[in-house]
Amino acid sequence: MRDPLAKKVVDIKPSGIRKFFDIVSEMKDAISLGVGEPDFDTPWHIRDEGIYALEKGRTFYTSNAGLKELREEICNYMNRTQGVTYDPMKQVLITVGGSEGIDMALRAMCDPGDEVLIPQPSYVSYEPCAVLTGAVPVIIDLKAENEFRLTAEEIEEKVTDRTKILILPFPNNPTGSIMEKSDLEAIAEVIVKHDLFVISDEIYGELTYKGKHVSIVTLPGMQERTILINGFSKAYAMTGWRLGYACGPANIIAQMTKIHQFAIMCAPTTSQYAAIEALKNGDADIDMMRESYNRRRRFLLNAFKEMNIECFEPFGAFYVFPCIKEFGMTSEEFAERFLREEKVAAVPGTAFGDSGEGYLRISYAYSLERLEEAMKRFARFAEKLRSEKKA
Repeated sequence: MRDPLAKKVVDIKPSGIRKFFDIVSEMKDAISLGVGEPDFDTPWHIRDEGIYALEKGRTFYTSNAGLKELREEICNYMNRTQGVTYDPMKQVLITVGGSEGIDMALRAMCDPGDEVLIPQPSYVSYEPCAVLTGAVPVIIDLKAENEFRLTAEEIEEKVTDRTKILILPFPNNPTGSIMEKSDLEAIAEVIVKHDLFVISDEIYGELTYKGKHVSIVTLPGMQERTILINGFSKAYAMTGWRLGYACGPANIIAQMTKIHQFAIMCAPTTSQYAAIEALKNGDADIDMMRESYNRRRRFLLNAFKEMNIECFEPFGAFYVFPCIKEFGMTSEEFAERFLREEKVAAVPGTAFGDSGEGYLRISYAYSLERLEEAMKRFARFAEKLRSEKKA
């Protein structure tokens, strides 16, 4: 029998995130600090709208692009928060989470051999999605000394005549780094100079702790070059509702909608009705959750400072990215031993690219009580490793 599998799929490595959590799920008294999922329930008024939609029998397909009212609310939201205008009928597509939007944008825009610039460490889906289109991922290694921000010089070093798309993953998962307006202005010049397009993943845009998130679409000449990806999972604690959206130039959105039509048909209808309520009346929920995350963020930074563990201050998302290079182990070795000996699961930095070596991703989308206990175990483990090095 011939091999039934596609080589490009077989060659893709499984996500490095799930490995530790398959183990921790069966480990008594273990603490997981790795899953990027809010510990809040979806706010009641949003859930109520989903329940109401079910009670009213709103279980039909929507249009391929999504409910018109939801697309209009997304446009209102973008105008309210970023001061940009989109046409709800031509420039907005409702997706099954932000991940589907990333996949469809790459499939709609890439021909085989096109190069896609992917800053790393970053979300695990970008590189395999590019590979599946036949594009060539070109990795830009972000640096700790730059607070893991992307610089214009780093883009210039990697651009060739085959480069077509830059992935812009900020606020960043796993590092928590952000790009401020001045950072974006510098890279926008390079983008225009080389006639590139941008896929800007802004799923954590509402969770920033240093001023207001600035999208690259607000800069002159960038809205027509950018597919903006966002969703409801992180800001509104709606991970299981599986709902995201893409905003961008009409010609690109039309092709993404065609792919979506054949692969998905439409995003979940109940989720779309709930999302309308989230956008209309959910700002206070975001404020409450953001403040809670910020308290946890400050707690973790102080805890690592007391342990003399190097950890730059992240200003976005809900992750810290402490450096564990002093212990002389790979990130995976450290994470495996930490889980085995202290029953705490964290994600090795290398799950997000080779440049994550020497770091761990720790999520603070968990209660302070759980974080306090985890940091006690981390401090004990670090002291043990330092004693071993001295011996």
